[in-house]
Amino acid sequence: MLFRKFTSVALAALCATFTAADDLPAIEIVGNKFFFSNNGSQFYMKGVAYQQDTANVTGGSTIQDPLADFESCSRDIPYLQAIDTNVIRVYAVNVSLDHSQCMQALNDAGIYVIADLSAPADSIDRSDPSWTVDLFARYKSAVDVFANYTNVLGFFAGNEVTNDNTNTDASAFVKAAIRDTKKYISDQGYRSIPVGYSSNDDSKTRVSIADYFVCGDDDVRADFYGINMYEWCGQSTFEKSGYADRTKDFANITVPVFFSEYGCNEVSPRQFTEVQALYGPNMTDVWSGGIVYLYFQETNNYGLISIDSNSDVSTLKDYSYYSQEIHSISPSSVQSSTYTPSSTSLSCPATGVNWKAVTSLPPTPNQDLCSCMDAAAACVVDDSVDEDDYEKLFSYICGVIDCSGITANGTTGEYGAYSFCSSKEQINFVLNYYYEYNGSKSSNCDFSGSATLRSATTQSGCSSALSAVGTAGANIFSGDVTFSSSGSASGSSTSSSSSGKSSSSGKSSSGKSSSGKSSSGKSSSKSSSSSSASSTSSKSAAPSSSKINFAHVILSSIATIAVAAGFGLVMA
Repeated sequence: MLFRKFTSVALAALCATFTAADDLPAIEIVGNKFFFSNNGSQFYMKGVAYQQDTANVTGGSTIQDPLADFESCSRDIPYLQAIDTNVIRVYAVNVSLDHSQCMQALNDAGIYVIADLSAPADSIDRSDPSWTVDLFARYKSAVDVFANYTNVLGFFAGNEVTNDNTNTDASAFVKAAIRDTKKYISDQGYRSIPVGYSSNDDSKTRVSIADYFVCGDDDVRADFYGINMYEWCGQSTFEKSGYADRTKDFANITVPVFFSEYGCNEVSPRQFTEVQALYGPNMTDVWSGGIVYLYFQETNNYGLISIDSNSDVSTLKDYSYYSQEIHSISPSSVQSSTYTPSSTSLSCPATGVNWKAVTSLPPTPNQDLCSCMDAAAACVVDDSVDEDDYEKLFSYICGVIDCSGITANGTTGEYGAYSFCSSKEQINFVLNYYYEYNGSKSSNCDFSGSATLRSATTQSGCSSALSAVGTAGANIFSGDVTFSSSGSASGSSTSSSSSGKSSSSGKSSSGKSSSGKSSSGKSSSKSSSSSSASSTSSKSAAPSSSKINFAHVILSSIATIAVAAGFGLVMA
């Protein structure tokens, strides 16, 4: 009865006057800490991972983009507010959908977003890593969609891509993605949105991989670093759990570091006693909070809430325990104006048994260069050949000639000039190189009907770049190159500087994750989202003011009042 009275008061007040909240201040980075840009106060993540693994059947989509479903996000935001959430993490977004309503509602609720740029079908494959034109286009599209929302805290360029000491070379490709995404954000004139990486907690690589992503000049290093941390299980302590050791491990990291996932479920229900340690005096000098995994209850049993067949929410015991713990924290804080970082640089890790990725990074993907090369090829694959059969051609040709122009190796730091091009462009390059290598005889462009001759064209905007790259594609071009589909040069794009060639042969292909989460895959104990293909109109700009959803405002206020009054929040 008392709760109903509170609710009636809230409704009456809201009906009288309500306005959309101002845009949230952007979160900025100084040293290893986050700060509010408007007043310089320190920002700690009190986050929740927010994405369902359920397939979205609309339009053949295989991802349920939580930021494009206003009915669901407006339903969930009060529950997020009630547990003092200030950040949500989403693992994959559909760049063709409209996210403005959810982003505005989150803004009005005081909630920031940190989003992975990749998607399961568009991510760096740890077993065959590459940084390609298509992947870069995906990253740029995601940036374009979200760049103008001030409540976007940052982007993850990868999630657990390197997950043990057998695939550390993949990190070179993710770091190239960080470099290129940061430059794209700058070139487009967007605000300085941080770009970082989320790692697993592998004992053999955890320190080296953190050092690797954080080392180097500002233009190549990660702006922040997350670690998916599941060491504290059940009742534990700062020392017993391993948190004390991890805090020592990461004490020298010069950018903000946080738990990009946490919440071990070996003991259920989870009581989240680690929250007091994470936001306590032993850890806050090093860590900037964390993101609880996971909002939705799924087969992996990590949920804080469950959704029934009517799309109604029920809070679980984990939710109640987490709410109690997160509402009782009081982390120490500093002002950006009085904070001086103890260190701003970090040495890169040496290569060895457990770390093999070198600091030389793959070149920036450049579609114009690929198009120039492709147009200049006289011997090309026949249109009747299926892409699945390219591998047979690659295998034969690269056993005869040097195919380093299309390969990439994060262990040696040797990258071909065309390592980022599409499979068809790459097969055309090696077919033509084989043809020219053998005297340009027509008999050397047949391959049992798999190849054919055509008229080749070298555009004026391409000639200097193709000359610099060389016939074998071994030299990385660092200047401007232009290609026009009409045949005359127009527009331009620039390749990054690098050098070297790979001694290995074979095709470099874009990777796909076998897991729901983008970029790498999750362990079988935790699930995640998959990629989306459904389409509708896309909006990239967050309006400075917009019509707010009245029902959302009411629900949010009810949630806040209920918590303040000490009542459990129950909604149908």
